[in-house]
Amino acid sequence: QVQVAESGGGLVQPGGSVRLSCAASGFTVSDSGMNWHRQTPGKERELVATIGSGSVGYYYAESVKGRFTISRDNVKNTVYLQMNSLKPEDTAVYFCNVYYRGRAYWGQGTQVSVSS
Repeated sequence: QVQVAESGGGLVQPGGSVRLSCAASGFTVSDSGMNWHRQTPGKERELVATIGSGSVGYYYAESVKGRFTISRDNVKNTVYLQMNSLKPEDTAVYFCNVYYRGRAYWGQGTQVSVSS
């Protein structure tokens, strides 16, 4: 059964850092393109970062370039989103996502709140 599960969110001060984790099961992250999205109330879900299969190819939204880094640990079958220099506008629920054999799989999301 394919599943992804996010963790690591919380409350952080502006300028701070947090690392989100996406634990995968039922498939191998090294063979799959993996995505992080975020959503705030009343807005559409936004693609934040992508790592291609075999770590070939990366994408970052303009709003997070230079501050966020997506990576994977093939041994732990986990994908990470390192978020630095956080701003209040980064406040959102962050979702991990994979497209596997023609289907999209999403986690339950993890809340990141950036506030002093």
